[in-house]
Amino acid sequence: MRVLVAPQEFKGSLTAVEAAAAIGQGVQRVYPEAVIDSAPVADGGPGTVEAMVQTANGRTSIARVDGPLGDPVDARWGRIDNGRTAVIEMAAASGLTLLRTSDLDPRRASTYGTGQLIRHALDAEVERILIGVGGSATNDGGAGMAEALGAVLLDEQGNRLPPGGAALANLAQIRTEEFDPRVAAVEMTVLCDVQNPLLGPEGASAVYGPQKGADPACVAQLDRALANFAGVLERDLDASVADVPGAGAAGGLATGLMAFCGATLQSGFTAVSEAVNLAQRIAEANLVITGEGRLDTQSAYGKTVAGVASLAKESGVPCVAVAGVIEGSTELPGLTDSEASAPSGMSVDEAMARTDELVPAAAQRLLRRYSR
Repeated sequence: MRVLVAPQEFKGSLTAVEAAAAIGQGVQRVYPEAVIDSAPVADGGPGTVEAMVQTANGRTSIARVDGPLGDPVDARWGRIDNGRTAVIEMAAASGLTLLRTSDLDPRRASTYGTGQLIRHALDAEVERILIGVGGSATNDGGAGMAEALGAVLLDEQGNRLPPGGAALANLAQIRTEEFDPRVAAVEMTVLCDVQNPLLGPEGASAVYGPQKGADPACVAQLDRALANFAGVLERDLDASVADVPGAGAAGGLATGLMAFCGATLQSGFTAVSEAVNLAQRIAEANLVITGEGRLDTQSAYGKTVAGVASLAKESGVPCVAVAGVIEGSTELPGLTDSEASAPSGMSVDEAMARTDELVPAAAQRLLRRYSR
């Protein structure tokens, strides 16, 4: 029997790699002779680099870059496809988890470090760059990223803008004469699982600004600043991208990547699954087990479990799921059964602290039920 184990991260408790190992332990208890194909997956958010490098037998590197507020951080990025493809998480350089809650400030936070990561990938002479954009602390439209690659953003007096989204209100000119020419020679793909435009009530500032520390006044300030940025992008770069679904991802980083780098947007799960040859591996399996931290009514909207189950259905392979918590309707095309690892009544803190024992046990219960 061949079992493919393909979960995403259990946020806050297990990485996708750790979740796959934990589920694999449960598989071995029920099917000790089974061949287990471990394929941790992701959707472009934190954990994407680890999942793709592990599954595709790639390698990782550490780069010292600027964090969201300019302090140095060591950011991990990966290479797969025999070194031809770089995998970058913007969260590793410009993410929420790099700041204390008291330090969050989307008016000043910058994507400069993400641009530095792109530069490291260019130095490695890659042919393709995949950029996961989940978990950002920024709202600068990718302006910092562009500056790290050589763009110059000036105000009316010809002075360079300070970092951060608020400063874009004073943007008067963008110059790209010194923009890194190597960018044009690579294929760049943004791994994006949202459809928000850059501006307005469904835009980057309004929807995601509050979780980055923005109060209502700050949200309005940032939205106006991004509107000015979008206007200058259209005038100086002939880039009209603010209304593209997904342009608001990562505080508008997706907008900057499209405008400055010619990037395209793609479903994070789709890009990751293609890179790790997931469809073929599912077709070769007798059973697929996926999983995530929370399985609920939102799991149908682009999340990993729904994607894995859909691919399994296409191949006629049964698919089941382990989740930390299961709430509400979990009917997904291709998903035949699911099991929660946290017992009813257990606190979230205790469940997260005991995932190493609870997840294998949940997989064991699920497979015993499946094998009847």
